[in-house]
Amino acid sequence: MAWFRRSKESIDSATKKKDVPDGLWLKCESCSEIIHRTVLEQQFFTCPKCNLHFRIGSKEYFSILLDEGTFKESDAKMRSKDLLGFVDTKPYKSRIKDMIAKSGLNDAVRTGVGKMNGIEIGIAVMDFSFIGGSMGSVVGEKIARITQKARKSKIPLIIVSASGGARMMEGAFSLMQLAKTNARLAQLSDAGLPFISVITDPTTGGVTASFSMMGDINIAEPGALIGFAGPRVIRQTIGKDLPPGFQRSEFQLEHGFVDLVIHRKDLKDNITKLLRMMYQCK
Repeated sequence: MAWFRRSKESIDSATKKKDVPDGLWLKCESCSEIIHRTVLEQQFFTCPKCNLHFRIGSKEYFSILLDEGTFKESDAKMRSKDLLGFVDTKPYKSRIKDMIAKSGLNDAVRTGVGKMNGIEIGIAVMDFSFIGGSMGSVVGEKIARITQKARKSKIPLIIVSASGGARMMEGAFSLMQLAKTNARLAQLSDAGLPFISVITDPTTGGVTASFSMMGDINIAEPGALIGFAGPRVIRQTIGKDLPPGFQRSEFQLEHGFVDLVIHRKDLKDNITKLLRMMYQCK
């Protein structure tokens, strides 16, 4: 019994020594490199060893893309409603409430205006952490509104996409957003104003079928999954193995679905150059 007590005390002591704040160290899912959070932030949330782009939220993208202190958010308090009384494993109304509490977001996109290297832009950034970045009525409405604001203010628009597609809990109301967002983007195009789409991991379903692929220039982050149906669904449907790297950014670039693949650390400067060239060509 004395041996057992000493062993238990030793184990408890070792556990306390190994205890570190949650999230201080992260493991790369691709190469298993252990990375300190400070180093990860310095590397724009990419792995310094294998270049894997970690999924990040709107807060991080605003920090990376916009000049400090210039972002002014619009429609921040807009929230989804349970129009259909939808219930799966839990009522949709409860799911929305839980996600707001967990993520600190009111829905899966944040929009507003800001400056990118001195150029005023309209911007929308999706958050995969909120119900998989799914596009419901609020996401569609907020993107439609910021597109309209960009047109009226005569400024370019940037949309950063990360989504699992349409939000099934809203049924046809979700699908209606595909047409609404594309109609507003067509008006922006008719006004001769640039729209640059930044596609991140993952971007699938109704978002891919609508605004994310409608950019004057479509930019993807390295290794991002981009498609309509997922690879597993396609494989099961056609009964064949898929090509290596299927639906990843580099594959989509090779087949003409995106125009550029750009490392996250270079996004701001490259988008700035593109906007300046596009304005000069007007």
